[in-house]
Amino acid sequence: MNRVAFWLIAGGLVALATPAVGAEVPKPAAAAPSADAAALAARIDQLLAEAWAAKRITPAEPAADTEFLRRVYLDLAGRIPTVAETRAFLADQRTDKRRHLVAGLLHRPTYARHLTTVWRHLLLPEADTNPQIQFVGIGFESWLRGQFDKNAPYDQLVRDLLTTPVDQQTAMRGFNRGATDAPTPIAYYLAKEGKPENLASASARVFLGLRLECAQCHDHPFATWTRDQFWGLAAFYAGIRTQERGEGFFVPDKEVLDRRELSIPGTDRVVQATFPDGTDPEWKFKVGPRQTLAEWLTGKENPYFARAAVNRVWAQLFGIGLVEPVDEMAGGQDTVVHHAQLLDELARVFVAHKFDLKYLLEAIASTRAYQLSSRGRGPAPLFSRHPLRGLTGEQLYDSLAAATGQSDAVADDQFFRFNGGPRQEFLTKFGQQTSRPTEYETSIIQALTLMNGGFVGQATSPGRSELLTAVLEAPFLTDRGRVETIYLATLSRRPTEKEMERAVAFLDKTGTGDDAKKAVADVFWALLNSAEFVFNH
Repeated sequence: MNRVAFWLIAGGLVALATPAVGAEVPKPAAAAPSADAAALAARIDQLLAEAWAAKRITPAEPAADTEFLRRVYLDLAGRIPTVAETRAFLADQRTDKRRHLVAGLLHRPTYARHLTTVWRHLLLPEADTNPQIQFVGIGFESWLRGQFDKNAPYDQLVRDLLTTPVDQQTAMRGFNRGATDAPTPIAYYLAKEGKPENLASASARVFLGLRLECAQCHDHPFATWTRDQFWGLAAFYAGIRTQERGEGFFVPDKEVLDRRELSIPGTDRVVQATFPDGTDPEWKFKVGPRQTLAEWLTGKENPYFARAAVNRVWAQLFGIGLVEPVDEMAGGQDTVVHHAQLLDELARVFVAHKFDLKYLLEAIASTRAYQLSSRGRGPAPLFSRHPLRGLTGEQLYDSLAAATGQSDAVADDQFFRFNGGPRQEFLTKFGQQTSRPTEYETSIIQALTLMNGGFVGQATSPGRSELLTAVLEAPFLTDRGRVETIYLATLSRRPTEKEMERAVAFLDKTGTGDDAKKAVADVFWALLNSAEFVFNH
């Protein structure tokens, strides 16, 4: 029986089913749960419970341990857990093992790697389609990785990005992939071609949750912002000078630090650098306009900065922000505010805890709301059920790698990740989803890549797959043991008894020798292509 036939006939094998009762993950680094994060988690749950009660909303049941395990690995490590990690979690008898798991994952190298991927897409989306930006983006990723490795305060990370030197010498470091001894975020400026309007729209959208570019050409009838406000923000970048180096690629030349004004294109009007809230900057001697902008933007009194940050973090863990869309927080005809009080509370505490991203992630991932099941039908307002989310290309590839026995050390290798390696080839086909995670889109090419692509083909080949080789050659494993192992490897749970019976019956029909090995590989292939594998739930 071929793989497609097995996939169709044994549909029940790959359907979402109630996970077996289990426990949590291993005991990662010695990272104890934070009491402050637990207190914030309790406050979040209190506010949501009050909102549910007021609107007579019944929340979903708590997620099973295995459901939570897979979800939190995808959200904090960027991949599913390995078989060993899953077994260790299921064997853990601690009552607070979920909190320990969250704290441990936040101190693993996979956390910094995953957050680097998340924020690289936000800050440098041009690298998804531009090979030149992808090349210099490696240095940018090195810089980001360093920030998350040391848990740099979020406000400091943004200040460093907005005030990094923009000149020829720094650009050359970027072209050298960030020079490992001193990585630089210069690629952010190269990708935006050093243009004030590009830098203004990007910084407002990512760091303030504001889409000011709607007012770039004219005052928009339905937008809050005016054309003068947009160009007033762009004027903070007016001193950057660039030169073209062929094929439309720009590099910085130098920066004129006392340049604080811009002419609005197509008009004879000149605007001075002005903050989006309408206040005028207090200029300081020998302090450039970008530094002045960074100090205002990251300031504790800024009404947008902390709220935009916590809204993005919430959306990272739930697929939906407390305000949607996440980059249109100023209000508008399409803006939906799910819980304004909770957003304000999170922003206040985030500032009080010195913009600590790990603290914020630990608190949210420790809440009852985050740990609700995704099972159910119909709408689930106010985060009363965890939403299904499609995996990003990176999450999907790294989860395939984990399921097939590839180590994190391999996934960290830059040659493996870039330079035309299998990961880059895979991501070229999957790309970065442009829709919301809860509105996952797939193409025929992507489906065929999972079904018949070279990476999946090798991973499910009895003679070439590390995991399959181990499963097939283990003398102590029966057919039931083999089925259980590949379920743990792919879906992070044990099969239900019905699934087990169906899979074992399929294996029994195939005889012995190579046919038996191919049958185990077919079950493995079917699980990798299942809806349960390609969604975060």
